[in-house]
Amino acid sequence: MSAPHRIVIAGAGGMGSAVGLLLREMGDAPCDLWLGDAAEERAAEAAAWLREGSSRPGAVVPFHLPPSGSGPELERALDDAELLLDCLPGEEAVRMARLARRHDLHYANLTEHVAATDAIRREIAPGAPRGFLLQTGLAPGVVNVLGHGLFRRFCREQGVERADSLAMRVGALTANAQPPHYYAFTWNSHGVATEYVKHAIVVRDGARTTLPSLSERAAVLIGGVLYEEDLTSGGAADLPEALAGRVRHLDYKTLRWPGHYGWVDGILEAMPPGADPVEHLHAELVRVVPRVEDDDLVVVYAAVQGRDAHGILHRLEIWRRVPPFRCGPRTLRAIQATTAAGMAESARLLLTGRHAGPVLQSQIDPESFLSGPFVGPIYGLR
Repeated sequence: MSAPHRIVIAGAGGMGSAVGLLLREMGDAPCDLWLGDAAEERAAEAAAWLREGSSRPGAVVPFHLPPSGSGPELERALDDAELLLDCLPGEEAVRMARLARRHDLHYANLTEHVAATDAIRREIAPGAPRGFLLQTGLAPGVVNVLGHGLFRRFCREQGVERADSLAMRVGALTANAQPPHYYAFTWNSHGVATEYVKHAIVVRDGARTTLPSLSERAAVLIGGVLYEEDLTSGGAADLPEALAGRVRHLDYKTLRWPGHYGWVDGILEAMPPGADPVEHLHAELVRVVPRVEDDDLVVVYAAVQGRDAHGILHRLEIWRRVPPFRCGPRTLRAIQATTAAGMAESARLLLTGRHAGPVLQSQIDPESFLSGPFVGPIYGLR
């Protein structure tokens, strides 16, 4: 039996714990996990949560991860590791990536922060002998691999090299929603505010460009259920760059229950002059919108439309409605399972040793990724 992989997880919150659980319970190779957090008690609790009720082999070691710079426990963990999985807020991504490069480790993160992704991609990862797989969660992450795979399949089946449109949609929702906001938090509240305010990167008329978030609202039926969709920031990953010139229109939009985006518009329109829009919106969201720990669902959708070699119009679609997921002795919320699955699958790819330097969503093989031991069963794609 081969030696266990040695993996460091930075951040012992809900996502870090979920990634550790998937790697431990569903992976096709044994692993030892180092679970770090600025709150030592939280790291210890997360490690106990992973070990309790599990019969799987492998160590789970909590440690203190300092809020800035590095520290002796973090250095010891990284010295012996193969891979650093960054489950910290996006503003920590550059620090974690620099540590991974210094310690000659593979690296993956979850962040939707465009600036941090660009810095790692252009300044830290180039020339690295290990792989730096960026934006590996749900959106950005799995939905982009799904969309890119659908585009490749469309071109192959229709005998073409271009398409009219590629649409990627994700909604992290609760089963029930109350007015006036028609929403409840199932994940990071600051991330929600950020994606509603920062610009979205899209393809329009074949060219990569940016548009204001919340500027292209529409009603949409998916699986017979009515949602509203709108542009939000970060979810398209690198596909606008990779597919510019091959699709006329490409975008990522977030799904919500009808009525939610109109309520958000009202908050932003009433913002005091000079206020920071992200912080203003975030403060109002956390004041009014409840947090729901159970009974969530994730809706994932991708569609490609275009004409075949004879000019006949075709549309290729795929969608999934993902409920909470049972893994070993634990049940993960839908948003935890779907987000952690992308990172766990990315970890598996990196540990093959076949990737070096920056690795983006368009460079991942869709077939093997979507049918892998984590994404396949959680999303129902195999």
